[in-house]
Amino acid sequence: MAGSIWFHWHAHPDALIGLAIVQGLYLFGVGPLRQRYGLAESVEPRQVATFTVGIMVIFVALLSPLHVLSDSYLFSAHMVQHVLLTLVAPPLLILGTPDWLVRRILRPDPLFIAARIVTHPIVAIVLFNIIFSLFHMPSLYNVSVTNHLIHIVEHLVFIGAALIMWWPLVSTMPELPRLSYPLQMVYLFGMSVAQIVVFGPVTFSQEPLYQWYVDAPRLWSLTALSDQQIGAVIMKVGGGVLFMTLLIVAFYRWYKSAEEETEPEPDSRELSLQRH
Repeated sequence: MAGSIWFHWHAHPDALIGLAIVQGLYLFGVGPLRQRYGLAESVEPRQVATFTVGIMVIFVALLSPLHVLSDSYLFSAHMVQHVLLTLVAPPLLILGTPDWLVRRILRPDPLFIAARIVTHPIVAIVLFNIIFSLFHMPSLYNVSVTNHLIHIVEHLVFIGAALIMWWPLVSTMPELPRLSYPLQMVYLFGMSVAQIVVFGPVTFSQEPLYQWYVDAPRLWSLTALSDQQIGAVIMKVGGGVLFMTLLIVAFYRWYKSAEEETEPEPDSRELSLQRH
């Protein structure tokens, strides 16, 4: 049975159509819309590629055999799916969207004001972790995997909350800017700690929390409890490693920028002597 799963692509039309619409709207925005309203002289091919890779990551998460594994067999596969939907695809989508296109989308003042509020670092980090915690409560989680409509809403909410959470780190828009390097480090540390709160109970529970996976067919001799613990570790380690890596990168960039600012300019007399 496990072997056949890897050839079972999830052919739900809603996800496929939704992704095609998003990609189509993006291409319309960076192409005909840009030219019609003179939003920019050109678009960077790298940004188009980055956005498209983000869409492909969501495609793999929702339509590949991973979706079958996560919906019908393994909680741990569901956590891999959530890693792709919240930690991999969203920053690619943001980095791939030119600032002039975001500016056009947020042109109505109320929409821009709302974007400014929800992308405030404190609001973003709290909102994301509350949403993630709520959807991993056993009662709501079991409803989401048994009701297709709620499952769709769950994924849309996850991606939306993740876009908000990533915005302070990878924004391309000066009006809604990235955090400074020191604040990025604080933000990333906060995200890493918050995930412990979310996944601690799931990791250290002495019994399975999700009845759906208790009743699911067993694969690879994994018990429901072992599967649950592996899933929690995947999400926590995946997020923790990513956030700590980005924290180190932010520290390095902060150190380098501070070093460049404090580096003394060569004295004019020394330059004169070097020329001679």
